[in-house]
Formats: sequence, structure tokens, C-alpha cells
Amino acid sequence: MSSAASPAISPADLGFFTLLSSSGSLSAAAREQGLTTAAVSKRLAQMEARLGLTLINRTTRRMSLTAEGEVYLEHAQRILGELQDMEQLLGQSKSTPRGLLRVNATLGFGRSHVAPVISRFARKYPQVEVRLQLSVDPPPLTEDAFDVCIRFGPPPDARVIARMIAPNRRLLCASPAYLARHGEPRVPADLASHNFIGIRQGEEAYGVLRLTRGRAGKPENIKARGTMATNDGEIAVSWALDGHGIVLRAEWDIERYLRNGRLVQLLPQYNAPNADLYAVYPQRHQGTARVRAFVDFVALSLARNIARVQ
Repeated sequence: MSSAASPAISPADLGFFTLLSSSGSLSAAAREQGLTTAAVSKRLAQMEARLGLTLINRTTRRMSLTAEGEVYLEHAQRILGELQDMEQLLGQSKSTPRGLLRVNATLGFGRSHVAPVISRFARKYPQVEVRLQLSVDPPPLTEDAFDVCIRFGPPPDARVIARMIAPNRRLLCASPAYLARHGEPRVPADLASHNFIGIRQGEEAYGVLRLTRGRAGKPENIKARGTMATNDGEIAVSWALDGHGIVLRAEWDIERYLRNGRLVQLLPQYNAPNADLYAVYPQRHQGTARVRAFVDFVALSLARNIARVQ
């Protein structure tokens, strides 16, 4: 009786291929594993033969993933991460964060605030491999592309965990030069006659300001118009600094300009809807050490930043 055929993919293959892909060359992978280049090449050829596919285009010095190799790598990383999650949930290595952590954040805030936090996190937890991707809008929550997303505002999906990690007010402001030329608005209706710098981000209604006097006042919707708009918040702030108009921006992004007088807060007795910061992650990750440690670390770091500002 013949023995059963070997499976086309084994867990050991996943780890081998992930390491090989990150090494950049067969020889580098061989050095890292303490093998000969010929042995690494042979194992890769055996994997490809079982699959009936070419995963890597290689020469003696360079290699690149084929389209099939990209798919294999993507799923290998996800499967290995889920195996690590299972180990942690079962109690093994529960106190030591390790493994791949995929983080998404918005462009401006991610660059200015999340990236520095990740630098400190990586120094504290060297066994965690962090990958940060910045995007204009949050990725769809139905996609399994990230382990943690740092985003403004709670997600509209109850199937994920959303932890509020920092408050975030949005303030109206303009430069002293702009106000000297056009005057300062005293009530929300005055904004209609001013040049408003628009920011097209997310699903928020573009060009409509929703302001409330105090905490219990009746909301007022103001149609704001202007000659300049962008999808990048940092650019909008730079235009306001140059005196082009009024901008509504997160306090995180403008507090230093308010302190040094380059921007002036307008209508301080009125509140725009907050855009509090949330860490969003799938429910299955709430018990994993690396996700729990990262979210706690970000929340503590941002709290310290707020304390320094106030």
C-alpha cells in the first residue's frame, strides 16, 4: 500500500518562506539559518514542486517574489500570526509580546505622533516586528490587513474593539495676518463670509461646519466656502499659517501654533464635534500580548503628551 502524499504546504514551509522573503537573497537566508545556499535553494525548489508554482524569481545575487509568491507570503504571515495568537491565548508566552504587529494610522497624525511612539515601543519590545502603514482614510474594517488601526472617531462597526485612547478637540483658527485683513468672526453665521480652507477626509460632509454653543446648546450648521481645499491636514494648516483663511483642525496639530501666536483660536465659546482618538482592532486580538501591550503603550504615551500640552 502506498503512503499518503505529502501536503503541498506545511507550517514549517510558512516560516521558511517568510524568513527567505525578508532576507533578500538565497545566500543571506542561508547565513541566517546556518545552512548552505544550495540547501536553501533545494528546499525552495521542493516547495515549488509540491505546489506546481514558481514562488521566487532568483539569480545568484538577487531574488523577487512572483505574483503567486506575494499571495503565499501574505497568507503565511497571517497564519503564523494567528498561531502566535493561539499560543498566547492558551497561556504560553502570555506576558512577553512577540510576533508581527501591523499598524495603520492617518498620514499626518501617524507621521507626527504614532511613528515616534512606535520607535519607543520597538525599543522596549524587541521581539515584536512592527509594520506601520499610513493612509488618508481608515481601511475597511472588514479587511484583515491590520492588527491595530489608530483612527479619529469611533468606528461604525460593533464587531471590532474600539478603545478611546485620547481626547481630541477640533478648533477653528486663523493667522493674525488673515484676521487683520478680514476681521474676526463673532458668531458662527459670520463664517459664511470668510474664506474657509477645506479638508476633504473620510465620510464627513464637506464644507459644512457643525457648531454648538457650550455643551447643551442647539447645534448650528454653517455652510463654509473657500478657494482652497486639500485632503492633507498638514497642508491645510500651512495655508492657514500663510494667511489664506480659516481652518478647522485637531488641537493635536495646531496647539504649538496657538501657543506661539502664529494662529488664533476663533469662536472659543463654540464647540465642533470632537474627533477623539481610538485604537481599533479585531475582537480575536484583544487577548494577544503584542496588541494589548501596544494599545496600552500608545494610550500612556498620548496621555503624557496631553499633560505636557496642558
